[in-house]
Amino acid sequence: MGLLSAGNLEKSYGTDVVFRGVSFEIQENDRIGLVGRNGCGKTTLLKILTGELPPDGGTVSRSASARLGYMEQQACRDPERTAYQEVLTVFRPLEEMEAEIERVNRSLQEKSGDSDALIERQAVLNERFLSDGGLTFRSRARSALLGLGFAEEELEKKVGVLSGGQRAKLQLAKLLLGGASLLLLDEPTNHLDIASVRWLEDFLRTWNGAFLVTSHDRYFLDRVTNRTFEMENGRLEIYKGNYTAFLELKKEADLAARRKYDNTQKEIARIEGIVEQQRRWNRERNIRTAESKLKSIDRLKSTLEKPEDEEGSIRFRFGAGHRSGNDVLTVKNLALAFGENGLFHGVDMEIHRGERIFLIGPNGCGKTSFLKTLLGVYTPTAGSVRFGEGVDIGYYDQLQTNLRPDKAVIDEIWDFYPRMTQTEVRSALALFLFRGEDVFKPVSALSGGERARILLLRLMLARSNFLLLDEPTNHLDIQSCEALESALREYDGTLLAVSHDRYLINKFADRVYLLGREGAVPYAGNYDDFIAAAEQARAEEPKTSAGADEYRARKEHDAAVRKEKAEMRRLEKQIDDTEREIGTLTGQLSNPETASDYQAAMELTEKVAALKRSSEADFTRWSELAQKYGDD
Repeated sequence: MGLLSAGNLEKSYGTDVVFRGVSFEIQENDRIGLVGRNGCGKTTLLKILTGELPPDGGTVSRSASARLGYMEQQACRDPERTAYQEVLTVFRPLEEMEAEIERVNRSLQEKSGDSDALIERQAVLNERFLSDGGLTFRSRARSALLGLGFAEEELEKKVGVLSGGQRAKLQLAKLLLGGASLLLLDEPTNHLDIASVRWLEDFLRTWNGAFLVTSHDRYFLDRVTNRTFEMENGRLEIYKGNYTAFLELKKEADLAARRKYDNTQKEIARIEGIVEQQRRWNRERNIRTAESKLKSIDRLKSTLEKPEDEEGSIRFRFGAGHRSGNDVLTVKNLALAFGENGLFHGVDMEIHRGERIFLIGPNGCGKTSFLKTLLGVYTPTAGSVRFGEGVDIGYYDQLQTNLRPDKAVIDEIWDFYPRMTQTEVRSALALFLFRGEDVFKPVSALSGGERARILLLRLMLARSNFLLLDEPTNHLDIQSCEALESALREYDGTLLAVSHDRYLINKFADRVYLLGREGAVPYAGNYDDFIAAAEQARAEEPKTSAGADEYRARKEHDAAVRKEKAEMRRLEKQIDDTEREIGTLTGQLSNPETASDYQAAMELTEKVAALKRSSEADFTRWSELAQKYGDD
């Protein structure tokens, strides 16, 4: 069944056409990846689907069962709210209704205002509050957060101090509690570490609904999508399959379109030759033949579609100015701490010429700090760092702190390489899509992706034989990531990269190091090899013998499980009984005889309030147990 359809959508800003003729349909359980270059209109399209932006043409239709949930790149905008308070914003109408009920009750107690009108309003509010889930919304909010992996003490943490992964889970909790059947997710993996992205993948793979997701994370798209929408040259094309399948299908479609165009051009040229020949003979029959052939040419030209030129992409290569020694980097027992905050210790690492090494680990474990320690920016608290003979380091900073905002783009390159002529600098910038007047823009006016391209150009011109790259694919669109991969494929130097881009790691890694507080654990191979090795290690962990202690512990555990499951069943019945009693008392409150008796109405109101508190406590406990046992 179709949840949402878009027909012939178009959007422009002034004379700049973002897209036109965009049409598609989203069915139940569709898992769609939306891909395209930065600035092609992906976020604009999502905002049109939500109604936040109006289209300049076309229509968006939703089925009655479609309820949209939109996960923006920037959300949870109040950093002072706690995680629990942020999730409760989903239930703002219920909170407002609850506050009005309290005001009405207070007015009745103080005998201020029209008692009959207040009693009637009280009955209406109580009935709506009950039917809309007013008894359980706080428990549901708490249970959702606990179910998504928040610890009880983390519920009171302010949003501003949460990690990127925790904020993503917070947004998902809000979407789930909002009852969405179609999720629109705009770059949900931005700023997440690998563990958080894997959690999100598992969540979406088991999500009982549809979603449309924009992402530059190709590994993520391969794992969660079954259709791909591509925005290119202001148009949207639809492909079956995940990102890798889309690449193959697009390549085949582009090749078929090019062949058809070339063959049609050849056929037109052949017929034009016949026409020219018939005209030279200049007989009546030849003229009629020429006119017939001209009509054939017109028909062919009317169906001729020239394949659109590929949008501009950066083209570059890294080259080492000279060859280093075989031993490039030796790290022994390295430790780093800031005051009492110890990031890591006991890190050992050996890197040899030509190796491609990737460093992974959760956000906050010290990966960037490790690179800065190698560079001498931070002083280690223990251990040593030694670079080999002839090693020339090039560093890519994910935070882009070594760019100067007040400089023009051309000067940001020319100042570092003053021996280049202006023509050489502009030619180099053109390879990175800075052309014409763009080279005179101030760095402060550039997007994150544009700044990343300047840093990559500086790195390319440096011709270093040892690259230290800190999240090099951050800020880059997919096409720029592929250009970077092409450059790294031909690079003849040595590479050490911090990255959460599993697609990149799979392509290039000779070895993966997992950084933690206790050191860096090496794994041979790429990311998939690392996952396989880690899972095998967990499977091979020694099992305790099945002795008396284990048997007793298992029996105690089984008994506790039976007890808690029985408690679950009892709570379910208790909640149902309480809600029925609340419904009965609420009905009595709306009875004219009761309503006219102020004392009786107050007693009933207090009973309803007490029952609501009791039901909410029961639901909280039931939710905790439900998280543990599900449908068991």
